[in-house]
Amino acid sequence: MTTHAMGPLAGLSWLKRAINLGRHNARAVFGGAALLMVVALVPSVIQLVLQSLFKPDTNGSLVIAAALTLFSIVLLPPLVGGYLRLIHASESGQPARASDVLAPLRDRGDALRLIGFGLLMTAIYLVVALVVIKLFGEGLLEWYLQVLALSQQGQSPDPSALPALPEGFGRVLGLGTLLALFLSGVYAIGFGQIALTPRSIGGAIGDGLVGTLKNLLPMLVLAVVVFLASIVLGLVLGLVLGLLAVIGGLVHPALSVALVLPVYIALLVVLYVVMFGVMYYFWRDVCGETPPPVAGDHHVAV
Repeated sequence: MTTHAMGPLAGLSWLKRAINLGRHNARAVFGGAALLMVVALVPSVIQLVLQSLFKPDTNGSLVIAAALTLFSIVLLPPLVGGYLRLIHASESGQPARASDVLAPLRDRGDALRLIGFGLLMTAIYLVVALVVIKLFGEGLLEWYLQVLALSQQGQSPDPSALPALPEGFGRVLGLGTLLALFLSGVYAIGFGQIALTPRSIGGAIGDGLVGTLKNLLPMLVLAVVVFLASIVLGLVLGLVLGLLAVIGGLVHPALSVALVLPVYIALLVVLYVVMFGVMYYFWRDVCGETPPPVAGDHHVAV
């Protein structure tokens, strides 16, 4: 499988095209993202309910979190695969609808292939994280467990009671960020191969490794731009949401929620579209075949 090396500014092109995603079939693209978002939130909701009902100790909380994380790893890959196919169909001028996100769940073999890739990549993440912590983060796991135990007390802990950061925290954070960026590239390319081509799981991960190594510079440029843009966007949205909350609060607290919640949900849906759009265009430029152009005034029926 041939992978392509893109120019240093290619990441900006992926981001720009992801922002414009949905112009050919907005109902399918944004509806599919909303459906994926709702399903992705299900494990978190279950965790909150279980925590509220059983009020477990630290060990119990870890067991619940681990079980629901595994549930997410099994549940989400088929839906992400379905959403990437929805994007591909929309960009290729083919019929697409929001419910296509659920299509891989109807094919056991297809779903297992997507889940298998997700499980293997998760295992790789864990191995890399454990190696980094073992080599550079002595005491980090113990520090995390102490903080988690304090957080289970049902109230905000006194800052003075928090344990001091372990000595290697900065090294682990910096190295972990770089490795997370690299593995995100492997995941994006590999998942595109699994979802949109007949590539095997091992072959997809190999393509992801090679494709990411060839495109480290555009990935780094994209990461820096997204980081800076997120700061500006966060400040603007914070002001807007805060203003809406204040205006609503002058009338009734419920109005504050009614004004802020739809904006917040719409923002999450847009973030899902952009995030998976970048993932799709990254895969398409590095490994995929470019779909035929779609006329600007063409809309696919949903």
